[in-house]
Amino acid sequence: MRHGKKFNHLGRTSSHRKAMLANMAVSLIKHKQIRTTLAKAKALRKYAEPLVTKSKTDTMESRKLVFAKLQDKEAVNILFNEVSQKVADRPGGYTRILKLGNRSGDNAAMCLIELVDYNELTLQEKPKSSGRRRRRRKGGADEEVTTQSTAETATEEAKEESETKE
Repeated sequence: MRHGKKFNHLGRTSSHRKAMLANMAVSLIKHKQIRTTLAKAKALRKYAEPLVTKSKTDTMESRKLVFAKLQDKEAVNILFNEVSQKVADRPGGYTRILKLGNRSGDNAAMCLIELVDYNELTLQEKPKSSGRRRRRRKGGADEEVTTQSTAETATEEAKEESETKE
């Protein structure tokens, strides 16, 4: 029975798992996104998000706690100086997992895990829609008639405008 087992062991010993998650967290902080399997990404999310939360309070104690987990001075500096300022107003959910499909060799589910505020594609403002949504009509003959009639009316209007200008 699996009572009380709250995390994925990932088929590794505890020391291997801790080292792997620490290395993946360092890579995520330095590169802002990494490509990995879905199971590792979900385990990394549970490991990395509390570290980002700790980085929001820049004290010596929180730096020591984060360094004890990561063991990389450069990653700790990036986390406390850059990442924590970008996520200061965010109440949680600092990572995003995007599924990429299956790996060709062993058919493992692959994904991209990234820091949310660093994806330039999603940060770009989308063009504002007109506010009205319309459905497409189903049916063949009616559509052709309406498109022809609108085209004819547009050409007639253009002719009338040219005549009034002359």
